[in-house]
Amino acid sequence: MRIIDFHNHFYPPEYLAALRTGPSAVRVSTDDAGNPVLGYPGDYNVAVRAHRDIAYREEVLGREGVDMQVLTFTTPGTHVESLERAVALARLVNDAFAAVVHSRRSRFTALATLPLNDPRASAAELERAVTTLGFRGAMVFSNVNGVALADERFRPLYEQADALEAVLYVHPTNPVGVEAMTDYWLMPLVGFPWDTTLAAAKLVFSGVVERFPRIRWVLGHLGGAIPYIAERLDRGYEAFSECRAHVRRPPSAYLKEFYYDTVNFDPAALRLALAFAGPQRILAGSDYPHRIGSLRSMRESLGGLDVPAEDRALILGGNAARLLGLEAPAIERAVP
Repeated sequence: MRIIDFHNHFYPPEYLAALRTGPSAVRVSTDDAGNPVLGYPGDYNVAVRAHRDIAYREEVLGREGVDMQVLTFTTPGTHVESLERAVALARLVNDAFAAVVHSRRSRFTALATLPLNDPRASAAELERAVTTLGFRGAMVFSNVNGVALADERFRPLYEQADALEAVLYVHPTNPVGVEAMTDYWLMPLVGFPWDTTLAAAKLVFSGVVERFPRIRWVLGHLGGAIPYIAERLDRGYEAFSECRAHVRRPPSAYLKEFYYDTVNFDPAALRLALAFAGPQRILAGSDYPHRIGSLRSMRESLGGLDVPAEDRALILGGNAARLLGLEAPAIERAVP
């Protein structure tokens, strides 16, 4: 069965070079192992070799039995920069992604990154990424410098995404209330899934999802807590008139139409998401090469699911291939 890793991250070397030459809100230093360290307000990332060396990454995928990855950017995103710099860096990243896809098409595809602090520029960059670079959509962050994705200022982006029938993949970033999550790595461990949950709920209750029905939404980290609390959101819809002001259906009806990546390797959590959204809406994901990501855990957790072979094939790669318009492979891989 073909394995397509929908959730993973890559820093193009061109982007890292641009940060060093500046100007940028991101501070770049080097750790003892020679890896770039990207420091930005509230967090930092260590860009290990697989974050920035595409040839090495391709070797790892071959060893781990993963056929393809959907490359996406990661925190801090370009929206932490000035407006002009955000636009320039987003174009640079997307052009670099396109070059990788062009030269290594059998192994990689990509979703665009956007200068989200400028919604109109984001709409223009999404159009360029889809119509010129050949991407099927973009990754967006769960909030943009503290502004909710459901905010009216993002209407130009959603109008464009709807017209293009684009994929918008919601990935978390520094959550609101991050001040309570500064120890024990609580920000990525708790804050990230929380912020994804909050973003998805507000996108639905605000009517964004209903007003732009051709956008195809994907949530990272198995949707945060969405499969777990969807029934509670439906009770809110029944109990509070504010929760019915912008939508005509219970929240779960919309949320079951989202896609969910499997960056939660707990079999019980995976079974809950499957029961909630169905096997046609689940996408294999590893969070590689972040420290709490794992290609092997992705494969093992999905290989151990008690599901029919046809459902396993959808989850491992069939759903991603359909969503992104990828051609079927010439040779099928054995079931893991």
